Amino acid sequence: MTLALVLTADGSADLADHLAGQCRHAGIDEVRLVSDLATLADLAESTPGPVLVTGADLVAHTAVLRHLATSPAGPTVALVLAGPPAPGRAAVREDRGQVVAAGSPAALDGEATGVFGGALRVDPANLPVLVVAARAIAAEVVPVGAVAAHGVVDDEPAVDRLLADLVARDAVTFAHRVRLLVARRVGAADDRATAEAAVAAVDPDRAELRLSVKERDDFFTTFFVSTWSPYVTKAAARLRLSPTTVTMISVAFAVAAALLFGAGGRPALIAGAVLLYLGFVLDCVDGQLARYTRTFSAWGGWLDTMADRAKEFIVYAGLGYGATQAGFRYGWALAIAAMAVQTVRHMSDTWYGAMHDEAARRPQATSGGGFGARLSAASNRVQADVGSVTYWLKRTVVFPIGERWALIALAAALFDQRVALFAVLTGMVLALGYTAALRLLRARSMRVGVLNTVDTSLHRDDGTLARALPTPRWPGPLGLAVSAVLVAAVLLGLALFGPDSLPRWTALVGLGALLLAAAGARAVHGGALDWLVPAALRAAEYLFAILVGVLGGVPAWLVFGYVFVLTLHHYDLTARLEKRKLAPPLHDATLGWEGRSAVLTLSAITGIAAIGMATLGIYLLVVFVGSVALAWVIRPARAARAAGSTGAVGGRPPG
Repeated sequence: MTLALVLTADGSADLADHLAGQCRHAGIDEVRLVSDLATLADLAESTPGPVLVTGADLVAHTAVLRHLATSPAGPTVALVLAGPPAPGRAAVREDRGQVVAAGSPAALDGEATGVFGGALRVDPANLPVLVVAARAIAAEVVPVGAVAAHGVVDDEPAVDRLLADLVARDAVTFAHRVRLLVARRVGAADDRATAEAAVAAVDPDRAELRLSVKERDDFFTTFFVSTWSPYVTKAAARLRLSPTTVTMISVAFAVAAALLFGAGGRPALIAGAVLLYLGFVLDCVDGQLARYTRTFSAWGGWLDTMADRAKEFIVYAGLGYGATQAGFRYGWALAIAAMAVQTVRHMSDTWYGAMHDEAARRPQATSGGGFGARLSAASNRVQADVGSVTYWLKRTVVFPIGERWALIALAAALFDQRVALFAVLTGMVLALGYTAALRLLRARSMRVGVLNTVDTSLHRDDGTLARALPTPRWPGPLGLAVSAVLVAAVLLGLALFGPDSLPRWTALVGLGALLLAAAGARAVHGGALDWLVPAALRAAEYLFAILVGVLGGVPAWLVFGYVFVLTLHHYDLTARLEKRKLAPPLHDATLGWEGRSAVLTLSAITGIAAIGMATLGIYLLVVFVGSVALAWVIRPARAARAAGSTGAVGGRPPG
C-alpha cells in the first residue's frame, strides 16, 4: 500500500486538492493532506508501505506522479527538474543517478545539476530516516553537516528542507528525471496557468510510450532496435502480455536460433541470425513494456537478468556444437571461453559499479587527484556529450550485449559458427582489457572499499571450508585470489599445450592455490581494488574446472554444461547481492567455490572426473531450481497465507 502526503503549507489549497486527485488517479492507495512536518512524521511512522511526499506547488502530468511512485529505483527517489536553480528552492547535485548533495543553489557553489521538483518517494527501508528528518525540521533541530553547509533556511518550502535533510542523513536517494512529460513548480497564478497549458499540450500516452525506451542505450540498440520496438511494445500492451511473457518468448527465439546454429548449413545460419536479432528486440521490449505499463517486480527484474545470460550462453552452446560438427576441433573450447570471460566481466562490472556509487556518496574520497581522477573527469565529459563520435565510441568499445548479438548474427550468417565464436571472444577480450586498465586507474584514485561493508563471504561465494581456514596477513584477499587465477591458468596452459600430458594429481597443485585464496575469506576487503576479488575467484574456479576436465578427459560439452550451471548460480547470487538482498535460500548447499573445487579434485584423482563433474553439475542445478522455487513461489505463498490469516496489510513477500 502506497501513501501519498501532500504538504498544503507549500502551495495553494486548490492546487493541493488537485494534486490529491491526481495521486488517486495515479493508483496511489491512500492520499492525505497535511499542513506540517510533525503530522507527516506521525503518518509516515504508522504506514507499512512506501510514502510519496509532495508539496502543493507542483503542476505536472498525472503520469509523473505515477512514475515516481512506481519507480524501481530506491529506496528514496526524488523528482529532479532541469533548468537553472530557482531562489528559495532546493538545488541538487547528481552523480551516476544519485542525489549526492541538496540545498540552496548558492551553497552548491555552481555544481548543481538540477532543481528539486518538490516530490519524492520513500520506501519502507528509509521511512525511519524520513520520520527523524521531518521531526527534526519541525523542532528546528538541524543536523550539523551537509544540510547546514548547503544553506537550507527557514523560509524554504518544507518539502525542500525535507529532501536536504534526508540527503544529509545519508539516505540513498536517486534522481527521477522528467523527459517528454511536464512537471513544474509554480509560485504565482500566471506561473500556474503557463504550466497547466504546457501539460495540456503534451499527449501523455504517446510520451509514456517514447519514455519506455531507455534514454541512453548502446549504438546498435539505439539505431537498429529502439527505432521500431515501441510499436511492438504498444502491441504487446494491447494484447495484455506481461513483461515476463515477453521475456519467455525472447528465450524461445534464442533457443531456436541456437538449434539452427547447431544444425549448420547456410539457410539455417541465416535463419538463426534473424531469430537472434528478433529475440534481442523482444529482450528490449520486455523492459519497455514494464516501463510503459509500470509493472515492475523483483521477480521480473531477477528473471530478466537470468534470462539474458541463459539465452546468450545457450547461443554459445549452439555455435560450439555447430562448429564441432563442421569439423572444427575447438568449437566447444571457444564456447566455454566466451561464457567464462563474459561472466567474469559481469562480475567485475557489478562491483566496480558498487564502488563507483559509494565514491559518489563520499566525494572526499576522490579528492586526491592524479591520473585516475583526470580519467574520471574525461569520462564524465564524454558521457555528457550525448550523440558525439566519442560518446558512441565509448559506449561501443565496452562491447555491450546489443553489439555482441549483432556481431554473432552477422558473422554466423555471412561466415560460420567458428568465425562467430572467434569474433565475439576477441571482442570480449579487447573490451575486458580496455575496461580493466581504465577502471584500475580510476579505482585507485577513488580509494573506496565496498566489500568491507557487506557480508564478504556471500559476495565471494565462500563455503564452510573457506570460512574455517586461518587468515594470512599477506598478500591480502586480492593478491591471494589473483595468485589462484595465475596458477590455474598456468596449469591449464601446460595441460593443453605442454609437450606431455600432465598427471591427474596435478589437480592437487591447483586446489592448493585455490585453498590459499580461500584463506582470505575472513580478511578485511577494504582495499581500493578489492572489488575485483569476486570476479577473480570466479575466474579461478572456472579455470580450475576446465583444468579438471582436461586432466580427466571429460567431454568438452560436459565441461560447458558444468560451467553453465556455475554461471547460473553466480548470476543468481549477484542479481540479489548487488541490490543488497538476501542470499539464495539454499546457498549453503552449493558447497562454496572451494568446496566444489575440492570435489572435482577428488573425482579427477580417482579417475572419475566425468562422472564427478556430471553429478556435481546436476546436484547444483537441482539446488538452483529448488532455491528459485523457495524464493519466488513457496515463501511468498506462505507469507501471503500468513498475512491473510492474521489480517496483516501491506506486507511484502521475501525474496
